[in-house]
Amino acid sequence: MQDIEPHFQWRDHYIASKDKRSPFYGRTYEEFGYKDRVYNFLIHPQWDNFGSETLYLKVLFVDYQEGYAIIELIGEWNDAVHNDVMFLKREVIDPLIEFEVSDFILILENVLYFHGDDTDYYEEWLDDIREAGGWVAFVNIQDHLAGDMRETGIDDYVHFGPVLNGLNWRPQQPEIFHAAVEGLVKNDVKRIY
Repeated sequence: MQDIEPHFQWRDHYIASKDKRSPFYGRTYEEFGYKDRVYNFLIHPQWDNFGSETLYLKVLFVDYQEGYAIIELIGEWNDAVHNDVMFLKREVIDPLIEFEVSDFILILENVLYFHGDDTDYYEEWLDDIREAGGWVAFVNIQDHLAGDMRETGIDDYVHFGPVLNGLNWRPQQPEIFHAAVEGLVKNDVKRIY
């Protein structure tokens, strides 16, 4: 896991630690000082800790004018034991919503497990962005995670499914990626399993 870096090709467009509106503004990174772990596995120091014990992220891009954020995650998403969605919502999502971000793309290809609990924070998240026409989409989610999330009922609040898993997002510019996901979300792709 220590070799898996957050996507860095958009750094010419956006760096969260240099964005005064970002929850990670002013954060400094050590390139060789590995300290954060997912269980016994060290992770690359470019990932950001937001309070979870097993889940880390990187805000890859935010466009405040268009109102969207693209966030990549790594680790284990555990709502049952660690209440990861609460930390995500309070520490990352809420500060972005304050600046009128209403569309959220979360890239989950490096999330290995999901343990659900209740859906209160997902419901709150959708309620907070609904008036602005906002949405939440999970991209490149592994099949077993999607099944666990459906069993928990998250699919009532978040868009995900095979169509969103087929997106080759890395070579795209962030605005093209957002437009592609938005087009799929507007067609209610979460219902297409």
